[in-house]
Amino acid sequence: MVAGADDTPVGQDRLETEFLEVVRGAGASVGALYLLAPEEDVLRLALMFGAPLDFVEPWARVALATPVPVADAVREDRLVWVGSQEDMARLYPRTAVALPYHFALAAVPVGADRAQGALLLLWPGTHSPRITPRRRDNILSGCRRLARLLEEDDAGRPVGPPDRPRLLSAGTVRAGRSQSALAAEDFAERLPGGCCALDLEGRLTFVTSGAAELLGRSAAELLGTRPWHSLPWLDDPVYEDRYRAAIVSREPVSYTVHRPPGRWLDFRLYPDASGISVRIEPAGTGPRPAPVRGEWTGRAAKARAGQLYQLMHLAAALTETVGVRDVVDLIADQVMPAFDAKGVILSALEEGRLRIVGHRGYSAAAIERLEGVSLDTSLTPAGRVLAEATPLFYSSPQEMEREYPGLPRTTDKQAWAYLPLGISGRPVGCCTLSYDRPHEFTAEERAVLTSLAGLIAQALDRARLYDAKHQIAHGLQQALLPHTLPAVPGLRVAARYLPATRGMEIGGDFYDLIRLSDSTAAAVIGDVQGHNVAAAALMGQVRTAIHAHATAGVPPDQVLARTNRLLTDLDPGLFTSCLYVHLDLARRCAGIASAGHPSPLLREPDGRTRPLDVPPGLLLGVEPDADYQVFDTLLPAGAVLALYTDGLVETPGVDPDEATAGLARHLAGAPDGDLERLVDAVIRGVRPTRQRTDDIALFLLRTVFGEDGGDGEDGED
Repeated sequence: MVAGADDTPVGQDRLETEFLEVVRGAGASVGALYLLAPEEDVLRLALMFGAPLDFVEPWARVALATPVPVADAVREDRLVWVGSQEDMARLYPRTAVALPYHFALAAVPVGADRAQGALLLLWPGTHSPRITPRRRDNILSGCRRLARLLEEDDAGRPVGPPDRPRLLSAGTVRAGRSQSALAAEDFAERLPGGCCALDLEGRLTFVTSGAAELLGRSAAELLGTRPWHSLPWLDDPVYEDRYRAAIVSREPVSYTVHRPPGRWLDFRLYPDASGISVRIEPAGTGPRPAPVRGEWTGRAAKARAGQLYQLMHLAAALTETVGVRDVVDLIADQVMPAFDAKGVILSALEEGRLRIVGHRGYSAAAIERLEGVSLDTSLTPAGRVLAEATPLFYSSPQEMEREYPGLPRTTDKQAWAYLPLGISGRPVGCCTLSYDRPHEFTAEERAVLTSLAGLIAQALDRARLYDAKHQIAHGLQQALLPHTLPAVPGLRVAARYLPATRGMEIGGDFYDLIRLSDSTAAAVIGDVQGHNVAAAALMGQVRTAIHAHATAGVPPDQVLARTNRLLTDLDPGLFTSCLYVHLDLARRCAGIASAGHPSPLLREPDGRTRPLDVPPGLLLGVEPDADYQVFDTLLPAGAVLALYTDGLVETPGVDPDEATAGLARHLAGAPDGDLERLVDAVIRGVRPTRQRTDDIALFLLRTVFGEDGGDGEDGED
């Protein structure tokens, strides 16, 4: 049975049933299904089985660029296997910090032509560190079944991620349960010591009289509570950590606890898919045994084990953010859910004012009123906390109204945490977390948020420096790329330049069309080594040099040779690949020279597409006396010549020739007609997701002999 299935749409119910079957068929102890959010490069947790939702809270929303198994599975379209804790620490250190337990893991993309999500499976620590071919085939088969259900529900609509993740139950029903329940209870009561049971959420569901006596509370007081909440002497992160270890690893766990004033109890935890059975026995009196390796000691560690691991996870994640948008997204996607917040405003200090650099959960009117306030404003506590470098917490609108009248009505929030962001005494900005209901901030929560503020401050300061550098480089590159391409009679063109995924810096890909006469033109494409300002600047020099030599009337091989000689004299320390095409539209032919650049593709009027066998030549800037050869080819009317950079075809682990052949197939199979639609169709076919590790430039040229002019717009993205 599926929890909450009565009000579940039929299509969703079928998906949940199939999901449970796949998890059981794989023999996994924990399963999770992630689905791609519409119009976002984000995976959202949809279904969970075998563990509480808060265990995976740091990964409820996962950006495809995040270095975690489910994102890698979708981005790289492969099964990701992590067979041990050592492998996890080596391959995914951030995940290993947040889940330091023994288990094996598989993440598998779910989808037909393209991934629509990912299946995550966990096995106990006793599982083999290797996955067998049979188990791999079973998992892949199950993912194909899930993919078919995701295509559409019974009404013919695609099944997307729900608003909130759903926790599914195992639904085990034993025959004669009502009749045997009393016998089972009597059996447990007769055992020495005490017995109790926890569900997957950590709540007590069964307590024998012996266990109640040993724990010092009645069964009525204990049932429905978490032991570390209802028993003060169990309020230590190490004991909650033992419970988490049992749930994730599915291995028995034992430890000894001191029950004041001088009694010791042995706890043994036996987990399965439905919860944990616990045996409690007296362990005598006397001095405390030596702490278990890795145990937290002292009263300073008052936060929950999950909060501590999550704080470490967030700290590691913040070190990986690049730009300000990354910092804002991380706070919104991971910090807000971790502390049940419903809104966030991230402000940076600029010239005595707080400029809002990112926000979630606020209306446009509220943001407009709060934008650019000075440090001495009476509208909001943000300036005060930054000036005094002290966090402020408001648990209710009444508290806020007393000090800042009108603010609760402005923001429509009910509780606030204002966290000053500073580095080495230097103010950087303010992070405001807000709540839709009154919220009592405990001492441990305030301590964790204050610690987190220091990490956010460092990430924000670093991100602003990166964004400033990125904007300079981006502006330089955009200034150097052509805004429009000239109209050439008998030729139509379309081009796209797509920068790499955020996190990479500016690159050196470029293209150009040079009109030489009424019947001749030159098409150029190239790629400068590197992703920085130096690469963009060198790209401008190469483009200028080629333009100068081309308009001087020299042949293609000499254009590259002279440009190469200039670059070796300048000695920029970077190399450049380049492809130069001299188009003679009157004679319907082209002469092509290459400096280590991928060969162009020629699509014939009948759709047949093939790479041209252009001699590669040395990269520009390597050898001053390098020679380049010219490859001549005919250009029939209606032919399409495709020039591209390696970012379009290069994929780790894929043979370059196979990748080029794949591009040729997409170009051949793309619908003919408008060249702008053709260039977009080719890029979508070769790179279906927006995740890229390198810049992409694609330049298409179609011969239209007998027509005047052409669409000279490049249609840049």
